Amino acid sequence: MADTRIPHQPLAILDRRSEHAFALPVKRIHDGEDVSFFLTTKAYNDIMTFLFQLNASMFPRKVVKEGGSQSYSIKAWELEDSDVPLSPIVQNLRQLLQKLGSFIDEAPPDTGPRRFGNISFRKWYDIVKDRLPNLMDEYLPSEVLALGRQTGERVSVKDELQAYLFGSFGSSQRLDYGTGHELSFLAFLGCLWKLGAFSEAEPGVEERAIVLGVIEPYLQLIRRLILTYTLEPAGSHGVWGLDDHSFLPYIFGSAQLSPAIGTPADITAEGSLPDAPNPPDVAKSAVVERERKRNMYFSAIGFIYDVKRGPFWEHSPILFDISGVKAGWAKINKGMLKMYNAEVLSKFPAVQHFPFGSLFCWEKDPAAVPVTASVHTISQPSRPAPAPQTGSAPLRDPMQEGTRAAWSNGPGKMPPIGGTSAPWASRQPTQRPVPTPSGPNQPTRASWAASTAVPQPSSGNATAALWAKPGESEESSAPQTAMPPTRAPWADRGPPQS
Repeated sequence: MADTRIPHQPLAILDRRSEHAFALPVKRIHDGEDVSFFLTTKAYNDIMTFLFQLNASMFPRKVVKEGGSQSYSIKAWELEDSDVPLSPIVQNLRQLLQKLGSFIDEAPPDTGPRRFGNISFRKWYDIVKDRLPNLMDEYLPSEVLALGRQTGERVSVKDELQAYLFGSFGSSQRLDYGTGHELSFLAFLGCLWKLGAFSEAEPGVEERAIVLGVIEPYLQLIRRLILTYTLEPAGSHGVWGLDDHSFLPYIFGSAQLSPAIGTPADITAEGSLPDAPNPPDVAKSAVVERERKRNMYFSAIGFIYDVKRGPFWEHSPILFDISGVKAGWAKINKGMLKMYNAEVLSKFPAVQHFPFGSLFCWEKDPAAVPVTASVHTISQPSRPAPAPQTGSAPLRDPMQEGTRAAWSNGPGKMPPIGGTSAPWASRQPTQRPVPTPSGPNQPTRASWAASTAVPQPSSGNATAALWAKPGESEESSAPQTAMPPTRAPWADRGPPQS
């Protein structure tokens, strides 16, 4: 049965005939209360809408045969698929990414001793910072960059776009890269979509070109930067995170392997493409090497094989757990969307540096509805008492600031006990999720997000009930345990038995 609860309306495009005041994106998320408010904003709603829009475009399509018969063929989408038309703006963005990659030759990695990331990344970063304004003039549509000039706005559309693009390549201060930077690139593309930069085509065509023609080359550039400059994971959960650096390829890659659809309304919650590799094949290096050339999910898994050694279940336990899902790639895709909401958009370390301007604005969505608070929205860093004003604070680059510890707000402000103890310290990890807490004062967010399509964030690294069976609620499927599970609750398997 099709899951019609997922929104199918695309991200709205601004009316160029009306005046729009652009704004330089700035940091707004400083503590846990801000994260809760973020989940109610128009920016959050727009991010999730754009993500669903891109995700739906990657599902294989049913192509009805000529003559109007009931029979049809299936068209799936693969990496470097020549059947995916690339519009001029998509081709220009590919060339822009290639140009940025060429700057690596001008900043070779430092050969001296180091403990963390290679300091030559800062040289590459400075080159990009210096040349990016001219590159945007060269590769972005002139009619888009001209928006707002006629009104004499002090902040140009170029200023707003550049903040998201420049923030998507990692931190030169911390020498790291993570899902927050990946989110910034998604927002950059979302801004271009809102500005009408992409070509008008049949629904799904241009979105598919964005994923395969822009996002995949962006991921390839990022992987090259990580390998060249040994960039650290930003805000990583370590071995208990999904991936050290990225999340989006697992969403779009699982969609590539899901059952074919006629329209986005036909997306199902279970099943796989008939000739798709099996989910457990991620632990088979030979299959990964073959499939990484065709599929984004396996391409991301292949990069893990490039940088990590040892058994897959040992260095990537969450991905290994997910590979045990028996309901197919559509089930994995649905769970990945929920997990992205819980582990990226609802996590302070991931979203604290995301800046807000006029296109992704820090403004409450009037359609937001009450939802249940989660364990880690409650235990996020609290807002410290205001310090005496002794002078104006210096301007800061939000994408360059470090991650603030939850207990750094003042003397005696220690993190919650349950969040800091080692997951194996008191008991064996459970196979079931922990119930989500509730209370009288709960945050709100977009109306469509209250459905089971995107549940409220879960606790810790165990994303509660993401792969629960149809009709099974989080509360009914979870025992009353004091310790959150450390393995993915949707796991149908454990590590190989010796």
